[in-house]
Amino acid sequence: MEELERVLVGRDPFAVDAIIEQLHRDSYWRTGAVFRTALGGIEAALLDIKGKALGVPVFELLGGKFRDRVECYANHWFFGATTPEEYATNARKAVAMGYRALKWDPFDTADLEMDRRQRRQTIEIVEAVRDAVGPDINLMLDVHGRLNVPTAIAMCRAMAPFDLTWIEEPTPPENIDALADVRAASPVPIAAGERWYEPGKFLEALSKKAVDILQPDVSHAGGMGETKRVAHLAHTHLIPVAPHNPVGPVMNAMTLHASVAIPNFSVFETVSMDVPWRKELVRETLQFENGAILAPTAPGLGVELIEEACERFAYQPTNVPLFDGSMNTTGVATGARTFAADETK
Repeated sequence: MEELERVLVGRDPFAVDAIIEQLHRDSYWRTGAVFRTALGGIEAALLDIKGKALGVPVFELLGGKFRDRVECYANHWFFGATTPEEYATNARKAVAMGYRALKWDPFDTADLEMDRRQRRQTIEIVEAVRDAVGPDINLMLDVHGRLNVPTAIAMCRAMAPFDLTWIEEPTPPENIDALADVRAASPVPIAAGERWYEPGKFLEALSKKAVDILQPDVSHAGGMGETKRVAHLAHTHLIPVAPHNPVGPVMNAMTLHASVAIPNFSVFETVSMDVPWRKELVRETLQFENGAILAPTAPGLGVELIEEACERFAYQPTNVPLFDGSMNTTGVATGARTFAADETK
């Protein structure tokens, strides 16, 4: 951010696209998650300033809203579960909170391949969750890019009886041809996109018919405006967009405004459990109602950062343990609180 400061100081904050374009054009190393996230953060700040000055929510600056509410699915609801029975219990609790869709990673310690025990365990977990919530709840699986092509195809076929909404990122994100091979052979829809950062990568995936659902991460893809442009690319291919969003309150607000303002939006990712100090960090006016979040009405992003709290809850580096099977018992799970209807008003 300090490197980009020279372009920002003294500029008209209303010239959002011109500023972002200059930052992108003038930065030689201009791809990857770090730089694209910086662009997304700067764009969010500019749009927040502009929205507050004009007295309108940010989505109005993105072309206006297509919908008054965004249907949600829950992530993180599975924390602490290790057996099919525990997953089923947690799933029932999430549905009782109002969610009509659930996503999780049941793939244990999968690392390119899965042995027979891992495959059987994964199938038993998915079967238990489907039996627990019934046929009317949407279920999505996230592989986090951990399988090779033949294993991914085999697991997609094994999941066919459970009527899944999608299987997410079955193969590593850098190889779109591999993903296209899986999608061509899978009876279950394929979703991906959270680890693609440039519009060209999304265009490649669409052109190669590698996805059924596109999942840009609003911050890592360069911001709300860039996400809307990616969504329009997907719209020309008749592909829906379900943004990646298992993150904090500012990013949640960015994703909400983008989701309201894109024509081919599908479903909104939320975390059903979060750190207990979320309300100490921000003031936000989210309204969760019957499995959906209502379109924001406050000017700007609709979230206010409490700066002194940022110092008390400073960033702590952590790793996401994808390959050792402990992901659902680490991180936020150790001090989580429910993030549901009574927590979002």
